[in-house]
Amino acid sequence: MDPDTFNMEVRKFLKVVGVTSQREIEAAVERAIRSGRIKGGETLSAKVVLTVDGIDLRHEIDGEIELG
Repeated sequence: MDPDTFNMEVRKFLKVVGVTSQREIEAAVERAIRSGRIKGGETLSAKVVLTVDGIDLRHEIDGEIELG
């Protein structure tokens, strides 16, 4: 394994995850506000589950997103 290549590939993957996840969350919040399901001042519970095949990795991150 080349540590530099590995590090760069992990960072690229996580950047894609972060950018696309933010877009999806923003779009879902906008839809929920438009439909009246939420008002826009709530705090939303969120969870990310990361799995990586081949190394049996399953990592969960729980958090909150405050809409303010």
